[in-house]
Amino acid sequence: MNRLSQLSTDEQVALLFVGLFGLLLLASIVMALRSITRDDDERFQRERPYRRDLRALWLGAVVFWVSWISGPVGATLAFGVLSFLALREFITLAHTRRGDHRSLILAFFVVLPLQYLIVGLKRFDLFSVFIPVYVFLAIPVISALAGDPRRFLERNAKIQWGIMVCVFGLSHAPALLLLDLPRFQDRGAFLLFFLVMVTAAAQIAQELASRRLRRAPVARQIDRSFSWRAFGLGVAAAAVVGALLFWITPVKPGTAAAMGALAGGCGTLGELVMRALKKDAGVRWWGNRSSVTGAVGLLDRVAPLCFAAPVFFHAVRWYF
Repeated sequence: MNRLSQLSTDEQVALLFVGLFGLLLLASIVMALRSITRDDDERFQRERPYRRDLRALWLGAVVFWVSWISGPVGATLAFGVLSFLALREFITLAHTRRGDHRSLILAFFVVLPLQYLIVGLKRFDLFSVFIPVYVFLAIPVISALAGDPRRFLERNAKIQWGIMVCVFGLSHAPALLLLDLPRFQDRGAFLLFFLVMVTAAAQIAQELASRRLRRAPVARQIDRSFSWRAFGLGVAAAAVVGALLFWITPVKPGTAAAMGALAGGCGTLGELVMRALKKDAGVRWWGNRSSVTGAVGLLDRVAPLCFAAPVFFHAVRWYF
């Protein structure tokens, strides 16, 4: 591990690409062969979450690759587009009224670009309070000026929640690229890679454990597979992956394991929250009503990252 940490940046990137995409390609081939040779639909449905997690891993790997080759500016723009699509998908599944149009215009075309502009300018103090303070106060004012009091609190809470998750939470991912850390300049993409990998590891381990342990679910009406023991195993898996990847971070193995556990746990709980939201919206998978709502399943893939990114970002920043 010490020799790995002493490799040059280009050598570390090459090693990560070979290992990551090689493993993903192998897993995809195995999953494809199992799909071809399946003899019953029940097993196909059981394996559906694993295929979803594999797609999420591919997405995370591609995001890391794009972030590295495009630099901080390109990565910030890419995540801005991702936030726009995620927020659009969220809003399609939240019931809004005509009086919300001004607030939605503010969210999509003012708040979202400004948040990512603040990220690009590295104004992290303003970045941390812009949405939770200023935007959250502005949204109900704009809605009140529309003159529609029906379900006023509920409507504004939905818009605020969508902005909080899809814009504020996700914008912390490209902010990792811009952190100025001691002896770690211009290597923020490794932190983003670390975040994506530990979050995905926690999701996969939690899913596998929940299907093997058969423990009583904590929130049966929301997710029948979520139990505290499975959650603990997911956090432990994230810690192990974090410790193994310490050589691409500016911290020691123990600290990397703790940060991995923190990010993985937050990501798993974030997915549970999103599943509750899906239940409330009357859908099982975000993409199963695309012809009606325009949803394409993006939130299923980025929900853990939306919750893990802000916690991980501030943990790293505060640590240094």
